Amino acid sequence: MEPQLLHDVTEHVATVVIRNPAKRNAMTAAMWGSLPPLLETLAADPDVRALVLTGEGGTFCAGADISTLRGVPLEAQRLAVAAEEALAAFPKPTLAAVRGHCVGGGAQLAAACDLRFAEEGARFGVTPAKLGIVYPASATRRLVSLVGPATAKYLLFSGELIEAGRALRTGLVDEVLPGGELEKRVAEFTRILASRSQLTQAAAKEFANGRTDRDAYWDGRARESDDTAEGVAAFLERRPPRFTWSASTSG
Repeated sequence: MEPQLLHDVTEHVATVVIRNPAKRNAMTAAMWGSLPPLLETLAADPDVRALVLTGEGGTFCAGADISTLRGVPLEAQRLAVAAEEALAAFPKPTLAAVRGHCVGGGAQLAAACDLRFAEEGARFGVTPAKLGIVYPASATRRLVSLVGPATAKYLLFSGELIEAGRALRTGLVDEVLPGGELEKRVAEFTRILASRSQLTQAAAKEFANGRTDRDAYWDGRARESDDTAEGVAAFLERRPPRFTWSASTSG
């Protein structure tokens, strides 16, 4: 079965599935390279309001396919960083749905998502120290922003895996679900995301990620948009709002 990234769009939610069952969904060079253009396509689709990244079957992603590191490790890392940055820059809410192992490059991808929901039994690890690899600066900063410097050092220095409960306590994971309930909870939560104002979400994502030069830009988008008026009217009329601003069509 050819390693690949699968995707579909259902009820305004894009789902990207990491598929490489022979190697616990490890990412090949081709898979790393295919992720940025796929994300670009999904970001431009006005029907997409949120994105879920997950792995096929019982594993999220065991990391990079180690065989691809032979001879050209820096090129493999460049592809992984480009994929991670493309995921972090996706303009709509992103959520990693994690079962089983989320290790190395898999943890890198999960950390690049806005949110991470995990099933009990999931295990997380950042393992470059086991291979003598220098973890990218961008990925290190992102990990520190999620879990703090002490836990980031624990993970990076040791390469040890941690279970879902500890990941939740450190901030690496946002919710832990009992076995069999992850898919239902992710579907429920992404329906909520898809019903909310994309204007609010897009601005909040930039601000939360540290952007400090776009206040005037978002003030302008808010003035041009009907979302605020619609949200207030819907609240007063006790009906669901019908927000129309789209991250896909905004400049």
